[in-house]
Amino acid sequence: MLRLKELKIVESMQELMTIPEGKKLINTINAHSYNTALKDELFAKALINGDALIPDGASIVKACKKLKAKSQPSERIAGWDLFEMEMNRLNEKGGKCMFMGSSEKVLGMIRKKAKTVYPNIEVVTYSPPYKPEFNDAENKAIVAAINAANPDLLWIGMTAPKQEKWTYSHWDELNIHCHVGTIGAVFDFFAGTAKRAPLWWQQHSWEWLYRLIIEPRRMWRRYIIGNVLFLWNICKEK
Repeated sequence: MLRLKELKIVESMQELMTIPEGKKLINTINAHSYNTALKDELFAKALINGDALIPDGASIVKACKKLKAKSQPSERIAGWDLFEMEMNRLNEKGGKCMFMGSSEKVLGMIRKKAKTVYPNIEVVTYSPPYKPEFNDAENKAIVAAINAANPDLLWIGMTAPKQEKWTYSHWDELNIHCHVGTIGAVFDFFAGTAKRAPLWWQQHSWEWLYRLIIEPRRMWRRYIIGNVLFLWNICKEK
């Protein structure tokens, strides 16, 4: 069973930047994914057994302090922070980045924008079928596409927990040598089809409220019910 106070969580951006090169799986954890992992064994295994887990939420940072957890992150590290760090580093030396997930429309916008923002990165993309679960043939096609691309950086964007579970389940089939990040909404942020909260909201840990205001029908259950559930689950860990 997943327990926040026992998880190994990246504690700072500085620590994130020291992750060794090679095939490494980097996931994120926030209040929603924590709640979900408590009732989804495969998702919990994916988070526990990845190579790095970043605290994508002020709630995780504060809860670790409250629980006197093994890991004491000093700051929130959003999926977007991971994305910018990795992309800037790859752009400096040049290389190939693959985006796996999302629609062909969004991926097309990513390819176009990346040419300007990251001119030294060759971007390749793959849009999987839009469905809750893939069949064996579809899984094999995705794995084959990734292996054929042999990227220097791989992003998986299919929303949590699907993206983490898929990557974890097929990890041994991926013959690659690079960092792999499961970053969901970042595909839309970079493409411009969704907007992050303004900087003030981010700095004051209100990004979740901004998303709730912008998309109340989609987000009310995650943030209104989910935040209360998160507090209850944390109390049960004490």
